[in-house]
Amino acid sequence: MTLKKRFTFCLLLLCQIILAQNDSITKLKEVVVSDSNLKKYSNTQSVQILNDSILDRNQPSLTSLLNFNTVIYFKENGLGMTSAPSFRGTTGAQTAVIWNGININSQFLGQADFNTIGTRDFNSITVKAGGGSVLYGSSAIGGSIHLNNDLSFKKEFSNHVFFNLGSYNTLSTNYRAIVSSDKYSLQVSISRNSSDNDFKYPGNSDQRNINGEYYNTSMNTTFGYKLDSKNTLKLYSQFYDAERHFSLTSPFATKTKYNDFNTRNLLEWESVWNRFTSKLRAAHIGESYKYFPNIDSELFTYGKVETSLIKYDLAFDVNDKIKLNAIVDYTRNKGYGSSIDNVKREIGSASLLLSHVLTDKWDYNASIRQEVTDHYGNPFLFSFGTRYQFTDYYRVKLNASKNFRMPTYNDLFWEGSGNPDLKPETSYQAEIGNEFFTKNFSLSVTTYYNSIKDLLRWVPTDGGGDVWKPENTDKVRAYGAEVLLEWKKRTGNHNFTINGTYAYTISEGKQVIKKESVYKQLIYVPYHKATGSVSYSWKKISSYFQYLYTGEVYTTPFNNPALKVKDYNVGNVGADYDFGKKNSYKIGVQILNVWNENYQPVISRQMPGRNYSIYINLNF
Repeated sequence: MTLKKRFTFCLLLLCQIILAQNDSITKLKEVVVSDSNLKKYSNTQSVQILNDSILDRNQPSLTSLLNFNTVIYFKENGLGMTSAPSFRGTTGAQTAVIWNGININSQFLGQADFNTIGTRDFNSITVKAGGGSVLYGSSAIGGSIHLNNDLSFKKEFSNHVFFNLGSYNTLSTNYRAIVSSDKYSLQVSISRNSSDNDFKYPGNSDQRNINGEYYNTSMNTTFGYKLDSKNTLKLYSQFYDAERHFSLTSPFATKTKYNDFNTRNLLEWESVWNRFTSKLRAAHIGESYKYFPNIDSELFTYGKVETSLIKYDLAFDVNDKIKLNAIVDYTRNKGYGSSIDNVKREIGSASLLLSHVLTDKWDYNASIRQEVTDHYGNPFLFSFGTRYQFTDYYRVKLNASKNFRMPTYNDLFWEGSGNPDLKPETSYQAEIGNEFFTKNFSLSVTTYYNSIKDLLRWVPTDGGGDVWKPENTDKVRAYGAEVLLEWKKRTGNHNFTINGTYAYTISEGKQVIKKESVYKQLIYVPYHKATGSVSYSWKKISSYFQYLYTGEVYTTPFNNPALKVKDYNVGNVGADYDFGKKNSYKIGVQILNVWNENYQPVISRQMPGRNYSIYINLNF
């Protein structure tokens, strides 16, 4: 790819739906947000919302959505295969995935596999950068991704149908229905995604992606009922079933496959009286897998974790300017399987949160949390942030926090690789954000520093081979800058939008070489990542272009330059036409990887070249 292409689209810079500047996580009065603390106690950090139009333009996996629209880098082992994020130079297990206010990171991996999360099952997806362990516990160090099923209590009956057919027999379907009144609200969403995933390697017509097929099915149900004017019951339920055949790195490798089955259920009772708001939550999360090391054999390894959680949140509005929240929660999980023998873990915590509006231009948040665990001490966590609006178009945000992460079941007990002597990691971080905004334009520039002790990470044991083991890295320092941009212009029936992101990331681990301490860039953390998008619509016709640039990454702890993954540029283009009159009925086409870029996010893990899809999007 030429430098001309790279710099042309870097000028577009940066592709996010940046709503942090106006703090509009939710402004619809009739909508009940599933994670209200995200709005109340994260306004001193970078918070971005990805809206419906962005969700529909991207492929249904959370990896694709965030890769093309945020600063987060993804270590993806091939299309549809396992995928782990690196948010601000951290590992995949340091990004928390929050489902309706509940942390759902895997107890096995410590992280969510972003290719097992469909984006069309949720009506809002929010990205929060920086530490969040006070609110969300272990793993919220680099940032957090919030998947929300928000309820609307107004008279409504609507249906949404999405159907996408693409190259390699790739099929994506979603049906979502909403039925509600001022008394109750029901949302049901069903999704199915599948692909033969047998693409030819770009530039090599003799080699094809072997054993890459996959399918997944998910169903979400959200129900709310107002018992009276002060009490509301809400139920959130989800199940996910999937099978993936892991793509081969060599035609002679043994074919394998992996089955997932996950369930999530959450019941909430909310009561409001005078200045108090009480929320009692009870949740049960189940995750299980089967791994077949030889697809032609019935032998498999397996694992299962059952997690139970109870959480009580009491909010008190001291007055119009001061808000307090006290939160206590208890989590118990039990894991067992081929490499785990009935291991139990219990965690309790108590938190106190404060939000204070000092003036119309100045406010701050302060929070503390005390963890109580049965194996890893009792960490004390804190967070403090403030923001001040100097002018009608300029605001500054400051935030500092202490965060932590515990070792997972796989870290400790994985057969042949687990390390029972691992220590939990702790993190101290600070950031400064500068925001510039007008009616049609917003620009955010954030710099940050993160000091991590005893970082937990898996590294190759033989200089880049297939055998990986977990270890504590004594000291890691991650620092850098993020730029977010949005510009909108409307002239008559013509609508233009330019979005973009850019991330510069240094993430270095301390190593001792010949009795001297040196810092080396962590594996699979690029120094540079940029995204950009341009969209244009006229009456019932709309079109868009997406761009992704990812810089080169090291694949060995000692930064062997001969084993780097090269940088790559990927572009997508699409257009659709709305042929509906009263309702919206869209038919569209997409060309993905329009330049037929030959690239590998992970060494020896090929991604597809140019491919095509058509879709129908019906709202009625």
